[in-house]
Amino acid sequence: MSFNLEKPVKVISGENAVLNNGERLSRFGKKCLIVTSGTAAEKSGALKEVIGVLKSNKISLLVFDSVTQNPKTSECFEAGRIAKRFGADFIVGIGGGSPLDAAKAVGVYAANPKISSPDLIYTEPVENKPLPVVLIGTSAGTGSEVTGVSVLTNTNGKKKSVKGENYYASLVLADSKYTYSLPYSVTVSTALDALCHAVESFLSKKADGLSREYSKKAVSLLWEQLVFLEKEKTLPNERQRDILYDASLYAGLAIEKTGCCFPHTVGYFLTEKHAVPHGKACAVFLPEYVKRGLEFDEENAKTILSVMNTDFSSFEKTVMSLADVKICLDEKELENYLPNWENAGNFDNSPGGFTANQARDLIIRLFS
Repeated sequence: MSFNLEKPVKVISGENAVLNNGERLSRFGKKCLIVTSGTAAEKSGALKEVIGVLKSNKISLLVFDSVTQNPKTSECFEAGRIAKRFGADFIVGIGGGSPLDAAKAVGVYAANPKISSPDLIYTEPVENKPLPVVLIGTSAGTGSEVTGVSVLTNTNGKKKSVKGENYYASLVLADSKYTYSLPYSVTVSTALDALCHAVESFLSKKADGLSREYSKKAVSLLWEQLVFLEKEKTLPNERQRDILYDASLYAGLAIEKTGCCFPHTVGYFLTEKHAVPHGKACAVFLPEYVKRGLEFDEENAKTILSVMNTDFSSFEKTVMSLADVKICLDEKELENYLPNWENAGNFDNSPGGFTANQARDLIIRLFS
């Protein structure tokens, strides 16, 4: 890997990035709360290495390993209370997008007692500087390492993000070897998530020259690997894993500038109501997004397809085959969900704009 970055966060990448930077961790203090889901962190070897480094640098630690997929405000709030009682000086988040997003929120909860219940994180001002957060990724998808965004599920079961300067990591230690143990299905879903970030960002109305360069870099790395995953239906090798991880960070930098567009927002319906993995839930709407790009922003849509060295038909076939989403659609449930999409900024940023009714019609067309 050769991905190193100073802004918007400091990223140190490469083999043994964790093992070689214990002294940097000690600069944050002498007490650490590790936030993780447990499973991926253990299987990848990341949790064991982090604990070893912390202990060797005489840093006391506690492990909070109760983060679930699509992390809840309630569990992040509880972790924040644990961090405060423990007297944690900093947080280390280990895992895929869910634990990393959770760790950012935990840093805010722990330092801000006025956020006295889980969902107040959406409305209560962050008065105190959050605890420093170190992120160590074990998947290649969300790019959460480099974004100032934390996507949380509120107490009503709705996914909603918090963002801004309080949600950036203080340090990222990026070692793609922690992704080597991911199973095929997770590898596919996370890679599709990164693709959505890159393509959504490229065609977003908020895109600029720099964000589009990040997007192009991401898709130039991603597309060949996605074609391989679709054709061979087998695990990538370590070199391919390295490429996928770098691509996810470039895609994260792209989406950091523009935010997501309608594939992500509509995808939440599939995740919340039908437990479809996040990356696949977004990707199933990506061909329609590119199709609208060809209609309303033809030059840029053709550019991003050309960077992937593909045409729309092949793009659609590969993405839909990898996503492979099948649900039993309840149209009444869908109608009841429509208010979640009213005045959605991510819809407005999409090529040609997008509406709640168009989202409903798209879902019915795909899954009825």
